Amino acid sequence: MFTDETLDALGVESLWRKSQQFAQESRGCQTRPVHTAQAEIQPLLNADNGTQTDPQDHLIYQLPLKGELRPESPGLRDFLHRVEDMVVKELSSNAKSHAFDGFDVNWEDQNETVSCIHCLHHPSAQEKGLQVTSVSWSCTGSVIACAFGRVDDGDWSTEKSCVCTWNLDRRGLNPKRPDTVIDVARPVMSLSFHPSQPSLIAGGLYSGEVVVWDTNRTQDLILAQTGMSTDSHREPVYQVAWVPGPRRGEMVVLSAGSGGRVLLWTVDSDEGRLVLSAGFALVRQQVPHNSALSKNRGSSNVGVTSLALSPWDLDTFLVGSESGLVLKCSFSAQTLAAAPPDGESVTLRAPAQFSFSPRGGPVHSLHCSPFHRNLFVSVGTDGLAHLHSLLQPDPLLSLRVSDSYVFGVRWSPTRPLLFAAATGQGLVQIFDLGRKSLRPAATLDQLTGGQPVYCLEFNPRRKDLLAVGNADGSVNIWHLSTELTEQGPRETAKLEQLANEVAE
Repeated sequence: MFTDETLDALGVESLWRKSQQFAQESRGCQTRPVHTAQAEIQPLLNADNGTQTDPQDHLIYQLPLKGELRPESPGLRDFLHRVEDMVVKELSSNAKSHAFDGFDVNWEDQNETVSCIHCLHHPSAQEKGLQVTSVSWSCTGSVIACAFGRVDDGDWSTEKSCVCTWNLDRRGLNPKRPDTVIDVARPVMSLSFHPSQPSLIAGGLYSGEVVVWDTNRTQDLILAQTGMSTDSHREPVYQVAWVPGPRRGEMVVLSAGSGGRVLLWTVDSDEGRLVLSAGFALVRQQVPHNSALSKNRGSSNVGVTSLALSPWDLDTFLVGSESGLVLKCSFSAQTLAAAPPDGESVTLRAPAQFSFSPRGGPVHSLHCSPFHRNLFVSVGTDGLAHLHSLLQPDPLLSLRVSDSYVFGVRWSPTRPLLFAAATGQGLVQIFDLGRKSLRPAATLDQLTGGQPVYCLEFNPRRKDLLAVGNADGSVNIWHLSTELTEQGPRETAKLEQLANEVAE
């Protein structure tokens, strides 16, 4: 019924493939012939060298194991026995010698010139006519802070001011643009960096307030402040400093003002305030040998214009007054101050222990010697620098610094016999007590047109730098020469001799 049948195959030719084949074309190309060349060179001279070490078995040296005896060189023991007595004698003699006392080797390059390497200023503050009232170096020695306020006539009570900082190690330092600008509602009269935390700065204001700023903060830089309370100063705060607190490692803020109060503040960063922890009052009738004060009528308080801390005795501090008196005071004094209570939360004590010969006017600056526990220097309106000993009332030596006022003085941190003073004539005079002449060893002209120099500070880490604050609103950074920074032979002994000769 059904059968298989084979049919022929049917093919259909592709028109698309044929059209593509007709559209294809062949092309060819060839680069230009490449030319090659061969050349040979041969050195004029050649040499072969060879080296060979000695056989290894002759050079092997093994360290002796624990308990084994080290092989000795021939004659070494006999030599050591022969020279032992001689070496011990010389070492004992050197240990007793004072030939190199006070000598410090300086491995740095010698610098024979004094130069001003930076002139820093804040244009906004200069436009307002503000003056640099205080400068302070950070504990790292890299950052300089300056306070702007007024020392001369002006509307002190309402004028706004600021605190500026520059990092001298910052690449691309702009002397006209501070790294940090802290706006303050009142003129700032004093400034002090924390001794171990480089971001903390304490400041005293003309209004009597004390403020601590933290430059690490991004928003509100005020870490703590006193505000206008019954505990705070009523008069301008001319001095602030950091001193050790009652707890180990704690630092508290010391403030002193023209109202005769010296106050200690504990920093409460959580509450954002400074808490009064102790207070002292300088009252005329409680000042030892106060004959110079008995003639003054009016307020019974001794106005504080300057203060210095002793680096040798943490219990001792010095106070300079508006009346020209310099007082030695003690933090541990227990005598109650004869001042009427004014709402303070602590009981005020009378710290004065000893008074020195009075000056003819206010004492603008004091500084204790870092090389002798009994010596300090004071300057003021009489244009003299007085070298004092804590052991006697009269000065050991008086030097003419200027025919005008002298506003600041600082001992050199490296030269026992050298100190610098800031004058009202726009000069910084540097004196070397080791010289036969009592004239300045160097004079630094601040080029302020004769305007006063109000403050100066040596760098605590980089000993060849000196910061100077001027009345024209500028801060000059000076690089000192090796002669002014490198200690000479027996310089400490000469300072000791100077103190003892007059004190005896």
